[in-house]
Amino acid sequence: MTAYLRPGLTLLAMLTLMTGVLYPLSVTALAQLFLPSQANGSLVRDTAGELRGSALLAQPAAGDGWFQPRPSAGNYATVASAASNLAPSNPALAERVAASAAALGGTAPVPLELVTTSGSGLDPHLSPAAARWQVPRIAKARGVSAAALERLIERETRRPLVGPPVVNVLALNLALAENHTLTPDETRR
Repeated sequence: MTAYLRPGLTLLAMLTLMTGVLYPLSVTALAQLFLPSQANGSLVRDTAGELRGSALLAQPAAGDGWFQPRPSAGNYATVASAASNLAPSNPALAERVAASAAALGGTAPVPLELVTTSGSGLDPHLSPAAARWQVPRIAKARGVSAAALERLIERETRRPLVGPPVVNVLALNLALAENHTLTPDETRR
């Protein structure tokens, strides 16, 4: 019996060491060496160096003077990230979408992505059209011109190789907070 047990336990210990210790440590070391920002969560800092969030995760923005991300079924918590799992035929989904649209206000129809959650509930991006839809509210709240906000959206729009153009909501809000894209003559127009 020892003839069978000893090689089995040796193989188990060796594989555990290789796949449970050596491989994860080597992958982590390579990631830290070649892709340190991504390996540490794509963290975003403001000009003062303070941590403001991650470029990969949506976070809520309070107030009319900020771009709002997509709603989150898990209240933007990464532990509870998930879709709402409400079917299109479920009246609760229609009620939630109607309540979200009413909360956003506006005169034009609300873009669908501003009232529906993404699959993860943490999607940090909006389409440029959904960001532009929010411009009148933000311009009024901040006392800046809509044209200045439109230029900000255009500057922050990313056009990936595959897929539609997207705007990172955190990047937009940080640019608003830093106010470096809005010149004094562009305010209060």
